[in-house]
Amino acid sequence: MKYMNEYRDPELAKKYLEEIEKTVTQPWAIMEVCGGQTHSLVKNGIIEMLPEQVTMIHGPGCPVCVTPLNLIDKAIHLALNEHVILCSFGDMLRVPGSKINLLEAKAKGADIRILYSPLEAVKVAEDNPDKEVVFFAVGFETTAPANALSVIHAHRKGLTNYSILASHVLVPPAIKAVIDDDESNIDGFLAAGHVCTIMGNSEYHPLSATYNVPIVVTGFEPLDVLQGILMVIRQLEANKAEVENQYSRIVKEEGNTEAQKMIFEVFEIRNQLWRGIGEIPESGYAVKEKYAAFDANIKFSISIEEAPEHPDCISGQIMKGIKKPYECPQFGKKCKPSFPLGAPMVSSEGACAAYYHFSGLIEA
Repeated sequence: MKYMNEYRDPELAKKYLEEIEKTVTQPWAIMEVCGGQTHSLVKNGIIEMLPEQVTMIHGPGCPVCVTPLNLIDKAIHLALNEHVILCSFGDMLRVPGSKINLLEAKAKGADIRILYSPLEAVKVAEDNPDKEVVFFAVGFETTAPANALSVIHAHRKGLTNYSILASHVLVPPAIKAVIDDDESNIDGFLAAGHVCTIMGNSEYHPLSATYNVPIVVTGFEPLDVLQGILMVIRQLEANKAEVENQYSRIVKEEGNTEAQKMIFEVFEIRNQLWRGIGEIPESGYAVKEKYAAFDANIKFSISIEEAPEHPDCISGQIMKGIKKPYECPQFGKKCKPSFPLGAPMVSSEGACAAYYHFSGLIEA
């Protein structure tokens, strides 16, 4: 707790805010890429405390939110098969599919198990040799090593009843897609510190140089976020565009090379569909042919047509930073955590959920 409190010091936060106020001379729009940073900004009231010249734009950094609708439907289809045990992290269960969500499928009798690690799913497969066990492998680069390790373990154990339904999305291509969007007007970025813990900072240098934007790798505690904002503003005011590492206590330039080896043993980079955004080139991990026997997409040959999003949901515009959650006509009305129209109202990293729970825009 002492370690955490060091990054939640009100007096030091006040000094950062004063320094930001002294430094900024013109309007700047800064995107925090990760939903964890969004929650820190909203929950701790940082957005309201920043100078009016500083606008925080919430990015697509919520892997649960951008998991394709079609893949949610595939997971539900598999879960409703009496011969399948579907394993998942808990935050996927209430993400809306085209008709129902996984929690509703569980209520219909589906054997869906909430786990904290894909390695637990491998054990479930060992203990249930008469069932097919599928792990719903969702996440950014941060969860990819553990998901890859589960495949390697299942392969070594000779398990033929284990597979993963993968939806891994990559952050740097998403930043590029956001910058390239005609409606985007972002001056600098806070990159996701946990992703860079795995992958390092090298992928961000070409982005910063090509697009002339500052990118600061940032943590998630209030002081992390405030210092990251200050570092971006200092660059912008000095007409610089570099990659800086605010999260240096955790992130190294080269990242975690052992974790990277694990990822690229099992996965390869491919184009990826992002829910609400569309296809982004080379922005996802897919299971390599070498491990095709552990790819649920191949193993079960599921063919499900792509369904449209709810017509009242503007989650795509929110995740691209074009609109804020409270600008959605259904925010807090038709769309609530108890009945979400889109994934950002469900996930612990979703911008809509952050504003609903912490912004004070919803009456108690």
